[in-house]
Amino acid sequence: MTNYDIIIKPVLSEKSYADIANKKYTFKVAKSANKTQIKQAIEEIFKVKVASVNTSNVYGKIKRQGKYEGLTGGYKKAIVQLTADSKTIEFFDSLS
Repeated sequence: MTNYDIIIKPVLSEKSYADIANKKYTFKVAKSANKTQIKQAIEEIFKVKVASVNTSNVYGKIKRQGKYEGLTGGYKKAIVQLTADSKTIEFFDSLS
């Protein structure tokens, strides 16, 4: 699994926007990725120093269409904290 397979996309929400000022960034990641792999992928892709990685599994919601019921897809979310002396991730600079 390459680094670009581990990091799927950024999560852009009100809560993630508030954390950008504290150098905390939220990403949707591969379900099979662990914290060490996520840290290495972020450091190599964005050329930054990662202090810590927190992960959580986001389960799918139940949705109905008439009498039929199913689940939306779940995913794994990673919140990455950069070190104080690290540069910011340029993609998020225009958002804050």
